[in-house]
Amino acid sequence: MSKVEDIISPAIEAMGFELVRLRFTGGDRATLQIMAERPDGRMSVDDCAEISRTISVLLDVEDPIDGEYMLEVSSPGIDRPLTRHKDFERFAGHLAKFKLARPIDGRRKLSGIITQVSADTVTVESDEVGQMAIAFGDIAEAQLVITDALIRDSLKNNPPDTPDETKLH
Repeated sequence: MSKVEDIISPAIEAMGFELVRLRFTGGDRATLQIMAERPDGRMSVDDCAEISRTISVLLDVEDPIDGEYMLEVSSPGIDRPLTRHKDFERFAGHLAKFKLARPIDGRRKLSGIITQVSADTVTVESDEVGQMAIAFGDIAEAQLVITDALIRDSLKNNPPDTPDETKLH
């Protein structure tokens, strides 16, 4: 997928977005999933459509994927995957679930609060194991878990659109 990423990343960045995750799933209905957002974390349906139109043209011209596939462009959502170092920093203090690339202390899955992020590790506080530092290279997948605190912080940082009161009168 690095070839696809090399093709689409410059266009996504030029449009003012950041690539959060690129995933290709095969099978009966192959899908190329692109998750993106603005640097401030916002993403609208119109933004997804704009990226989809631009990326579709690039992929049609470059044709890096054999066979037919569906293109899916979305925002990361509130229970977003944590894929970049800055995602872990941004969501420190929140609950996340981890799938590990290799067992650590006999565990391949872990849930806990992100308590600290360094250059090489993320430290998680879990009822199951206490504090555990996990090297970024040992994380296969990480995703936020929806909690009241996450919803509250999300609404505080991205308030819903409200009508302008002057237009109501």
